[in-house]
Amino acid sequence: MRASCPCGVREYVFFLEHTLSIAHLAVSTVHNRSIARILISPAVGLLLLWMLIPLGMTIYFSFLRFNLLRPGVSWDGLGNYQYFTTDPDFFAAITNTLILVGGVIGITTVGGIILGILLNKEFWGRSIVRLLIITPFFVMPTVSALVWKNMFLNPVNGIFGYLARVFDVPPIDFLAQYSLESIIGIVAWQWLPFATLILLTALQSLDQDQVEAAEMDGASRLSRFWFVVLPHLARPLTAVVLIETIFMLSIFAEIFVTTSGGPGSTSTNLPWLIYRTGRLGSDIGAAAAGGIIAVVMANIVAIFLLRMIGKNLDR
Repeated sequence: MRASCPCGVREYVFFLEHTLSIAHLAVSTVHNRSIARILISPAVGLLLLWMLIPLGMTIYFSFLRFNLLRPGVSWDGLGNYQYFTTDPDFFAAITNTLILVGGVIGITTVGGIILGILLNKEFWGRSIVRLLIITPFFVMPTVSALVWKNMFLNPVNGIFGYLARVFDVPPIDFLAQYSLESIIGIVAWQWLPFATLILLTALQSLDQDQVEAAEMDGASRLSRFWFVVLPHLARPLTAVVLIETIFMLSIFAEIFVTTSGGPGSTSTNLPWLIYRTGRLGSDIGAAAAGGIIAVVMANIVAIFLLRMIGKNLDR
């Protein structure tokens, strides 16, 4: 007659098998993680070298008296930083950089919300309109700047100049009279599709039951937008602001193609001032110091934005 296994022994055997399976799974997980770290370490190391070597060389050059028009290289300490920060256009460049960033972000966020709401509605040809609105984002900055400079903003051959002559009003030389505003418009035209695409995707995930419930409760369109739609867009708006700020701090091609920082310093931003110091002035040391100052300022702006609006990403 077969002896029956006591209940306690059966439970112990099950517990032992379960513990061994968990231990085996943990060991295999640790083993897989170790292999993954080994395989990815060359790429991570190469990426770190790719970033740290240029940064280290820039820091090193920023302490040297290094001018391509003068023979010899010597140690200069903080002289390049003093020279760059005492440039007559330094504070104008910082102000223009902040105005450029704020103007583009303001236009793209407001315009992106409006276009996102409009494109989220049903109408004939909506797919074609969406494609046309997104298209400017894929145009290279130099190409879009050339198109705007010659096709639209030129007071003689541009479309705006032609319309001014049609209505018998004096044409406006936008790049001379409103240089910084023109650059803001060009850059905003490029980045508006990006904001529209992100916000339109967020609007499509909005629960329409909430909007309908607010409408049934008698809420106006403005109230529904302010208390239902806008809170839903908090996280995508934060992402748009953070991403655009990173790119707007390094705007260069549009200024190079259109105004070259002028007239005077009205459209000079920090990247253009660094380029003017290093390329046009041949002062590599001062340009390197300006690059380090730009990196520090970019990190300050990023930290400020993360403290101000980055909390929306944690919701």
